[in-house]
Amino acid sequence: MTTALLHYYQAIEKASQDMLEAARLGDWDQVLKLEGACALLISQLKHHAAENPLGKDEVQFKSRIMQRILVNDAEIRQLAEPWLDDLDDLLAARPKMIH
Repeated sequence: MTTALLHYYQAIEKASQDMLEAARLGDWDQVLKLEGACALLISQLKHHAAENPLGKDEVQFKSRIMQRILVNDAEIRQLAEPWLDDLDDLLAARPKMIH
């Protein structure tokens, strides 16, 4: 059942898992690198999806993959918030307040 198109979804899921692991380790440079890889995969996926629609069973499989990607993305965003706040403070040249 796994078509070439589903391989793209699986590769994006793997990249999102790797991004999550890097975010958990605080390796934001790696997160950004993997985000770039995801962007490339998504671009390729869009191109191939226009030419090769998925069948009914494949759509269900894709939906499960997409749900896992969204869960990973939500956790990455949660982990990134403090880092982004620190970056915002640094760019604004504001001292960080200790709570």
